[in-house]
Amino acid sequence: MAFKQTVLQELLTLMRQEGLSHLNEQEIISRIDISSATFNEFFSGMEDMVTQVVAYDLEIRKQEHERLFANEPSPLRRLLLMVQVGLEGLRAIRPTALMETQELYPKAWALYWNHSNDYTAHVLYKLLNEGILQKELRRDLNIQLVTKIMLEQLTLVVNPAVFPPERFNVAEVFRSVFLYYIRGICTEEGTKIAEEYFAALR
Repeated sequence: MAFKQTVLQELLTLMRQEGLSHLNEQEIISRIDISSATFNEFFSGMEDMVTQVVAYDLEIRKQEHERLFANEPSPLRRLLLMVQVGLEGLRAIRPTALMETQELYPKAWALYWNHSNDYTAHVLYKLLNEGILQKELRRDLNIQLVTKIMLEQLTLVVNPAVFPPERFNVAEVFRSVFLYYIRGICTEEGTKIAEEYFAALR
């Protein structure tokens, strides 16, 4: 792993565990043990740093999806694996971290949502289509509409005005919204696959 990737990984871990509101350039330099010169070489400022960390995190998640999908022939199970990766990612971060990114670093948040609207929408559409062809998902689904609904559900889950992190566990909200919705779009065969998968997640 290149040194910059190591720095990005350390920053990602720090931001997930502690959030962003108390972090500044000097705190970062001290906590991950790099020099001011190195920080300035890698980042133009805090917003650039957070944006690069978000980009790094999104790329890691994309690689994780590819690795998981390579060994799984069922489109429905691939869809559920994708949801599980998202659920585990939310469980691993401080509840206020997403809200702090929205409020403090809009460029980084915009990158996160552009990724959702492009990569995530593409993958969802493909998996839904394959799920219908393999008779795991209902054939009367409007794939374009269901893809849009699932993306909007994601928006809902991470909206602090709807689910304030001090009152709701974002990972549990994610589970409640996505897993039960997916069960509703399954065929009888798909429901069996989904039930087995949900039981293993508990």
